[in-house]
Amino acid sequence: MEPAPGPQEKYQLITRNLQEVLGEEKLLAILKERELKIYWGTATTGKPHVAYFVPMSKIADFLKAGCEVTILFADLHAYLDNMKAPWELLELRTRYYEHVIKAMLESIGVPLDKLKFIRGTDYQLSKEYTLDVYRLSSVVTQHDAKKAGAEVVKQVEHPLLSGLLYPGLQALDEEYLKVDAQFGGVDQRKIFTFAEKYLPSLGYAKRIHLMNPMVPGLTGSKMSSSEEDSKIDLLDRKEDVKKKLKKAFCEPGNVENNGVLSFIKHVLFPLKSEFVVLREEKWGGNKTYTDYEALEKDFAEQVVHPGDLKNSVEVALNKLLDPIREKFNNPELKKLSNAAYPNPSKAKPGEKGTKNSEPEEVIPSRLDIRVGKVISVEKHPDADSLYVEKIDVGEAEPRTVVSGLVQFVPKEQLQDRLVVLLCNLKPQKMRGVESQGMVLCASSVGEPRQVEPLDPPAGCCAGERVYVEGFEAGEPDEELKPKKKVFEKLQADFRVSEDCVAQWKQRNFLTKLGRVSCKSLKGGTIS
Repeated sequence: MEPAPGPQEKYQLITRNLQEVLGEEKLLAILKERELKIYWGTATTGKPHVAYFVPMSKIADFLKAGCEVTILFADLHAYLDNMKAPWELLELRTRYYEHVIKAMLESIGVPLDKLKFIRGTDYQLSKEYTLDVYRLSSVVTQHDAKKAGAEVVKQVEHPLLSGLLYPGLQALDEEYLKVDAQFGGVDQRKIFTFAEKYLPSLGYAKRIHLMNPMVPGLTGSKMSSSEEDSKIDLLDRKEDVKKKLKKAFCEPGNVENNGVLSFIKHVLFPLKSEFVVLREEKWGGNKTYTDYEALEKDFAEQVVHPGDLKNSVEVALNKLLDPIREKFNNPELKKLSNAAYPNPSKAKPGEKGTKNSEPEEVIPSRLDIRVGKVISVEKHPDADSLYVEKIDVGEAEPRTVVSGLVQFVPKEQLQDRLVVLLCNLKPQKMRGVESQGMVLCASSVGEPRQVEPLDPPAGCCAGERVYVEGFEAGEPDEELKPKKKVFEKLQADFRVSEDCVAQWKQRNFLTKLGRVSCKSLKGGTIS
């Protein structure tokens, strides 16, 4: 039997792979006296995906360090966050989360009997808690409440009061769950500092806060339930896992915003303390890495090929997913999954649906718009006014795109620049070359005509999703049907604002890093 770890070893286990710790001295002091009490909360909104293995892996670390761990299924929070979980689905989604999170923990060998599970509505509707919500609302400013939720609560043009309550409830949870520390992603930092500022004003202790880095999704941006291509669902079939990993952003030698490498670092390495890259003998055979830094170094130096890395992750990931798939291959749990997350094709009136439903809603989230990087630009062999570009949009291969930009943008200005690409138009031959997308550009209204490609914010990666403000959560059509003219109907309301920001009906085009703009064509159209 292994000896129990000492305070310093416990500290190392608790803090490894974290991005930030607020309250390190207090953490060390508690570990010298007793076991740490900690909680992790998850709002029961979209379906959990493989990125949830990141906090699960840390929970395994906490248990190894002897911590008393509580998992909160934050059902009330899910409703308060712009009704991400409708009231009528709240109970079903909470039950789904309970089953799936427990299945994930079991798949990585975490003993459930060492954990405490609780729902928010088990205590958040009590007289005492409700009174504390009122007490907190009497000292918190609107500015501080809005700022605290900015990274977590869904941001919309006309925010609901419920979103302002959200950070206060999360702060009070620390007191009502009687913990020393709260664990979450670094996107929760503003809520954590909000809690540190305001809990003492109610006479409650300031807690320790432990923050995981935000792990990139497969497209290079944050892994999100609302971005289908950025995440692998826990119940995805093996062929779907293969397909999504094949499309994942994993540029040779690039270790920045690499979701495949990040998954190895934050999930696979902590669980097994090693990672095996599977290779054919002619490429050197299998290689076992016992520390992540050596793997990252070999990838950066292109000793490890992206294809081998993806194949190896696919094998390791399916081993984690197999017991979860098996558990949910049960009629009762299948029924729960379908009830908690109804098929959008069986839509309510006014929503996108089947032939038998009401007319389709023409909304911007149906467009698959992504950041692209122009890898090469050549003149079309049979058309002087057309360029043929190779554009990286975070997929296994760059897309070929034909653009009529020759007379407006010099070739050297396109090479290596970031552009905004509409990716779900039906591929179309243009003078014999098939074009697999459309570069979105601003155009002047008057003569002489001027054209400028739209610019994503600096720092964006190829493959990042571009969306219209307020329409972040929708899922794009797989392919826009030309006869339905969805793009044409939406494009009629595309404009460039007076400060050169791309907009649809005065709502900004955004990426996670900010607004999409053009250089100078104020008041122009976008096509």
